[in-house]
Amino acid sequence: MGVSCDLEVDVNGEEVFIVDKEIISSYSGRISNLFRKPTGGVKNLKVVFHDFPGGAESFELMARFCYNKGKAEISPLNLFPLYCIANFMEMNNSVSGTLNLLEQTEKSLEEIQYWTWSELLVALKQCQDLLPVANTSVILQRILDCMVGKLALVSETSPCPSISSSDSSGIRFSCDTRSTESLRSSSFRATWWFEDLVALNPNSVRMVTETLVSRKFDHVIISRFLFYYQKSRFTLTTSDEKCEIIGTVVNMLYSLDPSVISCKSLFGILRFSLCLSIGKCCRDKLESMIGSQMDRATLDDLLVPSPVRTHYQYNVNLVLRLLRSFLSKGILVPLVKLKKAASLMDLYIAEVAPDPCLKPSKFSTLVSALPDSARDTYDGIYHAMDMYLEVHDWLSDEEKLNLCCGLNYEKLSPEACDQLAQNPKFPSKLAVQALISQHSKLKCLLHETNQPKPFIDSPCSSVDVDMNGKKDEAREQIVPYAGNLDLSAENEKLKAHLQGMQRRVVELEKVCKKMQTQMTKIMKSRLSSQSSASARSLPKLCS
Repeated sequence: MGVSCDLEVDVNGEEVFIVDKEIISSYSGRISNLFRKPTGGVKNLKVVFHDFPGGAESFELMARFCYNKGKAEISPLNLFPLYCIANFMEMNNSVSGTLNLLEQTEKSLEEIQYWTWSELLVALKQCQDLLPVANTSVILQRILDCMVGKLALVSETSPCPSISSSDSSGIRFSCDTRSTESLRSSSFRATWWFEDLVALNPNSVRMVTETLVSRKFDHVIISRFLFYYQKSRFTLTTSDEKCEIIGTVVNMLYSLDPSVISCKSLFGILRFSLCLSIGKCCRDKLESMIGSQMDRATLDDLLVPSPVRTHYQYNVNLVLRLLRSFLSKGILVPLVKLKKAASLMDLYIAEVAPDPCLKPSKFSTLVSALPDSARDTYDGIYHAMDMYLEVHDWLSDEEKLNLCCGLNYEKLSPEACDQLAQNPKFPSKLAVQALISQHSKLKCLLHETNQPKPFIDSPCSSVDVDMNGKKDEAREQIVPYAGNLDLSAENEKLKAHLQGMQRRVVELEKVCKKMQTQMTKIMKSRLSSQSSASARSLPKLCS
């Protein structure tokens, strides 16, 4: 076959090649189809490609294959570009009985299990440069499967991988003897490959992660890699690139087991995302993951600054959304988790309470966001309300009443209730309600204390106590009874409990009398200035 230069090929505007049309078309169905019709003796033929995979460098590989009579030296370093070229140029024509380029690349692919980690990594980086041409290729998935297989093998068997591209039989390991012990740690075995994959673009990371998940790779390691990738790639990147990185990382984290994902790291991504224009779907997924583990968060995590152009100090709306996500998973949240979240929220509410720009409606919503069962005591809420009212002293009594509706007086300690009753920042109705609630609670406790207590395995079945509430007489009966019984060893605990009960009765009586005196003083001082004091009933209480 004579060689001529009758065809110009412009490859993606990078370079113009002058080649023999007959030689190229004999191997490429695409070129052959372009010149199937007679050219009418036109000498200067030209083809322009705008999307040739791999650009000018790949076209040169193809031309060498054609000029070398269909022979090519295929290696792991050029297999993927040649495979993409063969598909793009429709190089499925066999000439002189030799395998066409597509067949040769597919045959070479059978040796992929013997490629080294470095060779696989180069091939994967070539893949991301050739997408979307390679996106539908089976070869890409085979590369990913082989890489993940080696990751699993190295993580299980080798503490110290040092990959050599010259080792075509697999992965070769070498260790620096000075650092052997540190490299043997499980952390190193699990994460040695992180730095190698940082150079991949977000789409390639997505494909790698999906393959890791499908191969049942450890979700803890996957999540750590995604956080490492996000942190490493954020240096010297544009806002658009950061949005793409966060979108990929969040979507991949969302596919993992949420219980193994670091809550602190999620908050780190959240803080970055608040400064970027990420999509609503991505933001919702991120907040959903954080909300599902609010019980594992810390106060520092929640203290996210408010958005720009807002006056209040912290992003309260964000915390409210996280709480709604925490409670809206469609399942009953365990009480232990509820109580941890409530303890955290008490700290947060106390932190935001002094903010003069925080609206009463927002403060009330924070207080009532969690169910009443989440808190064993409301002392923290009372102290937060006290700080809030001190800063917002301009609120009317009606607004203060609405603000304090989330306060459960029955779960206030006697000390907190005593403070509230004497606190001028709270409306008088609240002081009365707190005292009434505490008085009722004390009466119930005293009534329960004076109930007869049966003894198991004792000659006496009950304590003779006056059921009409004569507490002095009850005390006189309880103490001798507990002291004169010849109890066996297993009943010693009952004796100690009975003696402790007597001391509690005395303490409760003192508190009850003190609160009754305070309530009387408050009622007299606050009702004496009104002419209809004698006919007035107790005020309607906040429910």
